[in-house]
Amino acid sequence: MKRKIFLLTISMVLLTAVIGCRSTYYAAYEKLGVYKRDLLKKDVVKARDAQAGAQEQFKDALTRLKEITRFDGGNLEKAYNSLKSDHEDCVARADAVHKRIKEVETVSSDLFAEWEREIQQISTPSLREGSREKLAATKSKYDDMHQALKSAELTMDPVLRQLNDYVLYMKHNLNAQAVASLKGEAVNITTEINRLIEAMNTSIARADAFIKHME
Repeated sequence: MKRKIFLLTISMVLLTAVIGCRSTYYAAYEKLGVYKRDLLKKDVVKARDAQAGAQEQFKDALTRLKEITRFDGGNLEKAYNSLKSDHEDCVARADAVHKRIKEVETVSSDLFAEWEREIQQISTPSLREGSREKLAATKSKYDDMHQALKSAELTMDPVLRQLNDYVLYMKHNLNAQAVASLKGEAVNITTEINRLIEAMNTSIARADAFIKHME
C-alpha cells in the first residue's frame, strides 16, 4: 500500500512538473504574440510534412525491394546493405511521425481545455454561443484530421515489420535462392505500402483542410 502511495505521489509530482514546463513554454510564446492555436497550426504542418517525408521513404524502400527481386547477378551484399539502409531510414521517418503526432495531440488538448475555460468567462450570451459554435467546428475538423493521422500512423507498423523481416532474411541468406523467395513476398508488402500511401494522402489532405480552417 505504501509503495502504491509512493508511486502515485511520484507520478503526480512528475505530471505537475510536465504541466508546469508546458505552461512556461506557452507563456514564453504568448509574450511574442504566438498563441496555442498558432502553435497547433505549426505542429499540424510539421506532422503533415513528416508524413509526406515518410511516404516518400517507404516508396523508395519498395522500389529497392523490387530491384532486389529482379536481381540478376552482381553484388548481392551491396543490394542487401541498400535495403537495410532504406529500412533504417523508414524507421527514422516513422519515429518522426510518431513524435509530431504526439505534439499535435498535446497542444490540441491544451488549446481546447483553455478554450472551454475561457468560454465560461464570456458574459454576453450571443458572444459565448458564437465561441461555442467556433470551438465545436474546430473540434470537428480536428477530430477528422486526427483520425486520419492516426490511421496512417498505424498503417506504418505492418510495413516496417515486413521490411524488417526481409532485411533479416536476406542477412541470413545472401544468395539467389533468398532473392527468389522474396519475389512472392514482395506482392504482400506492395499491397501494404499502397495502403499506407493512400492513408497518408488522406491524412495530408485532412491536415491541409484543418490548417485552412485555423487560418
